[in-house]
Amino acid sequence: MLIFEKSRSGRGMHMLPECDVPAVMPEAKDMRESALHLPEMSENDLSRHYTELAKKSHGVNDGFYPLGSCTMKYNPKINNDMADLPGFTEVHPLQPEHTVQGCLEVIGTIEKYLCEITRMDRMTMQPAAGSHGEFTGLLLIKAYHESRGDTKRTKIIVPDSAHGTNPASAAMAGYSVVSVPSGPDGCVDIEKLKEAAGDDVAGLMLTNPNTVGLFDKNILEITEIIHQCGGLNYYDGANLNAVMGIVRPGDMGFDVIHLNLHKTFSTPHGGGGPGSGPVGCKQFLSPFLPSVLVEGEDELTFVRPKQSIGEMKSFYGNFLVVVRALSYIMTLGKEGIPEASRNAVLNANYMMNKLKDLYTMAYDEVCMHEFVMSLEDLKKKTGVSAMDIAKGLLDNGIHPPTMYFPLIVKEALMAEPTETESKETLDEAIAVFRSLYHEAQEHAESLHSAPVKTPVTRLDEVGAARHPVLRYQFEP
Repeated sequence: MLIFEKSRSGRGMHMLPECDVPAVMPEAKDMRESALHLPEMSENDLSRHYTELAKKSHGVNDGFYPLGSCTMKYNPKINNDMADLPGFTEVHPLQPEHTVQGCLEVIGTIEKYLCEITRMDRMTMQPAAGSHGEFTGLLLIKAYHESRGDTKRTKIIVPDSAHGTNPASAAMAGYSVVSVPSGPDGCVDIEKLKEAAGDDVAGLMLTNPNTVGLFDKNILEITEIIHQCGGLNYYDGANLNAVMGIVRPGDMGFDVIHLNLHKTFSTPHGGGGPGSGPVGCKQFLSPFLPSVLVEGEDELTFVRPKQSIGEMKSFYGNFLVVVRALSYIMTLGKEGIPEASRNAVLNANYMMNKLKDLYTMAYDEVCMHEFVMSLEDLKKKTGVSAMDIAKGLLDNGIHPPTMYFPLIVKEALMAEPTETESKETLDEAIAVFRSLYHEAQEHAESLHSAPVKTPVTRLDEVGAARHPVLRYQFEP
């Protein structure tokens, strides 16, 4: 039930006295024609309403959440405590720089750490999300080529296994997108890449490990092919959780990257934000970065590069997300960062190997942080689809993996168990996956109607997409 449906006239919370400051009345043309419609409830009922809604939600604190390519992992609460410190929460973005030296030190310090992890030379914290970081990075590439008068470069190469935001970001930056297929091994088809590489290519966007969970064994050849044709290499950092502290994008031949602090470096992920997508680059691209760069020793200050692409967001980006990330990095330290990656890879391979005797793995080889199952054969034999298995997981208290992605795998389920899950949790999840497989063989119809134990049962997702109801219609 919606809060408006629980509203009863006269039950609102009116505990505050009338304001003793004379009201400044707006002009008649600015006045509302009718009273603002707000729900009227007692504080007790209001508290119960939102507590009830919270109980119906499912997050990492409620159970296993193996959403592939999104790294939905537990975030230590100490990082939230650091972001709640008054010295960070009570500052104003327009304060003079000498009054916020601690905040500037946070930005400068995390830039140094992230550059060390990625082997970049400079990094801006301005972008507010991964896709925003992609757009920023592509604008850096564009500014670089234009500064050299090389305006013929109008294309960005994107593998067919890329995240959907990659081609969208390239198009927003004014580029045409050239899709390069994957080979049978799930990695970039080298010969097709060579055919696409020419003097009209501005760059390549690539995720490594890629979207099917594999580290591309030809990565050095791939980036060299792009460099040889005069293009630049962009690293989508969405999957850095598998390799942070072990290998660095800069060592692979990438010139510019974005990171997802809200995936890899400890900020609660999902629900629309806040996010943070810092963009790092090699030194030759740094003159084009947005203006929020910290420099100085005795007194820190912000600088604006002379050829900056301009502001990507107001002020300093989502600063408290940066605070959380710095706390996470400093807590784990130089030894803990790569350990997190190794455990993420170990968990993914453990889970994959415990399921591959039943489920068909799209690529049956050692994976990185995630793996992709193809339920195409299961659907042909039983009629049970990837969607049905996903809905069955909900009845067992598990959030489904990513469904029907990547598009190059039919009936795909992509699972990422992350490093923060215990062996016991993985074993419980594996048992559920196995039981659903057997249920598909014996009682397929029950999975077609799943879930049945959740607050809402099987929804008409096609109807919801085509005829969405986006706001509550009040009827007095």
